[in-house]
Amino acid sequence: MTDRSTGSDRLTAATALFDGERLTLARQLAGLRKSDLAAAIEKSPTAVAAWESGNKRPAAATVAQLALSLSVAPGFFAVRPDNGTASSAPHFRSLRSTSQRARDQARAYGRLALDVASGLEVHVEFPIPAVPSFPVDADDSGDEPEQAARLLREKWGVTPGPTGHLVRLLENHGVLVIFSPPQTATVDAYSFDSRLRPIVVLNPIKHDYYRQRFDVAHELGHLVMHADAEPGARVVEEQAHRFAAELLMPADQIRDHLPRTMGGHAWRNLGKLKEKWGVSMQALLYRARRLGVLGDVSYRNAMATITTRGWRRDEPGLVKVVEQPSLLPKAVELLEHAGIEEHRLLEHQHVPAHLFRLVTARTPTTGSTPSAHAAGEHTTSLFEVREQGANSEPTSIDQRNS
Repeated sequence: MTDRSTGSDRLTAATALFDGERLTLARQLAGLRKSDLAAAIEKSPTAVAAWESGNKRPAAATVAQLALSLSVAPGFFAVRPDNGTASSAPHFRSLRSTSQRARDQARAYGRLALDVASGLEVHVEFPIPAVPSFPVDADDSGDEPEQAARLLREKWGVTPGPTGHLVRLLENHGVLVIFSPPQTATVDAYSFDSRLRPIVVLNPIKHDYYRQRFDVAHELGHLVMHADAEPGARVVEEQAHRFAAELLMPADQIRDHLPRTMGGHAWRNLGKLKEKWGVSMQALLYRARRLGVLGDVSYRNAMATITTRGWRRDEPGLVKVVEQPSLLPKAVELLEHAGIEEHRLLEHQHVPAHLFRLVTARTPTTGSTPSAHAAGEHTTSLFEVREQGANSEPTSIDQRNS
């Protein structure tokens, strides 16, 4: 069979199984409005809307145009399980400062990551999701966010003292943690739950170990407390901050070590606390103020000093490398050792290669993505590889030994 006939067969199959939601996903990944896509393929926005809603199905030639314009393989549009469908609204830090298009693109990337995870889970066993639920009302004025953090430490068996590798802790309990692509770097860390598993997406340009850990804890707070809360609300974000503070700096364990004044060796001691607990000096100061250890005047003066020294965005610290996810990268490595290479995974999932690599990366990237044509040009079937490797040992991931 020639490559041309194989490509024609794939296009025919993709057209027959065309799913409008997949077109919406591809369009949002590309950061396009319906009108932008319509102009690119010389069709009307009404036609694009009809395809996305499922009221009409595009012809095969149009499917090919859509694939080329959106840099995906035609098979990307084929219907598939709805594992990536969010069961809770994504929690973005500030809805006012983030455009709807940027939010749509970020959400689409999260759904794509879940597609990749779902495809890998066909071959590799991942930890079962085990995030406890502790709903907190937006109008709550008590200490429920702190209670939720204490509950989580208990449920997950976190030993007293500083938490260890926080990203690994989430992955051990079934949370997918990834870095977002450079195109969505304007969106801070965000999270949502899904039918497959919860996901936390980290900003790729925040190269600060201490601040990233707080981001991870903050997003975990949303997953634990805010399944039904309105995303972006000020009180909801404040509750997630309080959850993160208690998770990383439990009040009963850190209160006696926080500064009561900023004289003498206060800054040196603050630096030691930063390294021990893995949080920024600003977080420690805010914690000291909230727990009533440090007075308001001393806190404001300390923050003024932070600003004067240029530490608002760039605090001094010993750790220069952010925590790295390993769930998906380790899965890809295991499959490669089992003889299932990347191009076969792409053939099965119809995910653009550059996005697959972003989703499964251990480290963030700030590079540009290729202006691509449709991905997935390889003809080897993943199911052939599975049959060939039927006698190989089963693969699994134990995050504790990663």
